[in-house]
Amino acid sequence: MKRLPLILFAFITFSCGELQQVVNNLPGGLPALSEAEIGNGLRQALEFGIEKQVSKLTATDGFYKNELVKILLPEELRKVDATLRDIGLSSLADEGLKALNRAAEDAVKEATPIFVAAVKDITFADAKNILLGADNAATTYLENRTRTALYAKFNPVINNSFSRVGADVIWTELINKYNAIPLVNDVNPDLTDYVTTEALKGVYTMIAVEEQEIRNKIGARTTDLLRRVFALQD
Repeated sequence: MKRLPLILFAFITFSCGELQQVVNNLPGGLPALSEAEIGNGLRQALEFGIEKQVSKLTATDGFYKNELVKILLPEELRKVDATLRDIGLSSLADEGLKALNRAAEDAVKEATPIFVAAVKDITFADAKNILLGADNAATTYLENRTRTALYAKFNPVINNSFSRVGADVIWTELINKYNAIPLVNDVNPDLTDYVTTEALKGVYTMIAVEEQEIRNKIGARTTDLLRRVFALQD
């Protein structure tokens, strides 16, 4: 009841522009934000995902000891792993799995600027719907619009990383030993393609982790822009 006289007084006293400011500042009111401001807020959340979460993947064991993104063997190599363990080559099998993850860790370190540039260049066609969407809506939007281009840039980085961390040597030895076993079908998987796909999946997963943090925890909104934008979805 006390708010009604205040609103009537505002209609009499203020101009239309001033009145809008009064209404916006009433309890429960939120300042209006443009589509561009919302887009910038979403972009900042994705940048924070790269800075805070994706950077963790570049450390030793960043993939290997993170169950959210650990790269497991592709299906066609699981029989290789099992067979080698059966004949006493468990340590080589372990090194093979670790080598895949090491290549991803090394590649993400080198390719992080690619992701940063991709986020800066992204245009949010419907920022408000993305803001009010699922907890990973901005990450999904980023993935849908960058995956193909990023794969093309990331694949040669992974290929170089295979050589740099010795994964190519380990897997050549591992597959040769398996193919030399009598009565097995030879395998020759495209590990560069597989690790590239899995590494990209891991990067998007970690960006989504930070997006969910910002969406669900007010304390994670560490800039004024993040606080203003994500207040709209609370």
